[in-house]
Amino acid sequence: MFSPQNELQRRTQAVQFAKDYLEQKPVYLDTETTGLDSSAEIIEISIIDHTGMVLLDSLVKPLKPIPAEATDIHHISNEMVQSAPTWPVIWPAVRACLVGSLVGIYNSDFDMKMLQQTHQKYQPWRENFQNFCVMKLFAQFIGQWDPKRKSYRYFRLEQAGQTCKINIPNSHRALDDTKLARAVHLCMANYKLPPVQGKE
Repeated sequence: MFSPQNELQRRTQAVQFAKDYLEQKPVYLDTETTGLDSSAEIIEISIIDHTGMVLLDSLVKPLKPIPAEATDIHHISNEMVQSAPTWPVIWPAVRACLVGSLVGIYNSDFDMKMLQQTHQKYQPWRENFQNFCVMKLFAQFIGQWDPKRKSYRYFRLEQAGQTCKINIPNSHRALDDTKLARAVHLCMANYKLPPVQGKE
């Protein structure tokens, strides 16, 4: 078990990380995909800036059909992406939004993997975008230890939004989820820590 002092140190560190990231005026990204495995590809991508302004929001036409089980989650059908741009067409706009910026992502490991493996279906991946994971930061902020994984428990984006009392739906569509990830980051960055004893 954590001591109260360690608990305060943990949350203080998470809040400071959130503030430091916010000072860098990050952009936020989310994707929807054809699945979760090594052959999955991006079918929707959204990027917003630190103010919440939409920089890019587009469906993407994949090389292979969208499986029904994926459509059941995000409700993006094959018909919807039929006239959407392919990845090589939309990539220059995506890259322009990300290059030179810190990128905030809820579960960055997944989305960065999807960016890379989608791109590699067409050409080699040569990017190294600087990013931070809002999900891992939120896990530290909450501080529920998972003994099996030996790390802080991860929460779904929907759960994080509910904890922060954010009125943005977790619709499993890229734009809503990008906005929600930004709002969760702001919730942590603006969290009021208890005053240090003797410095009230």
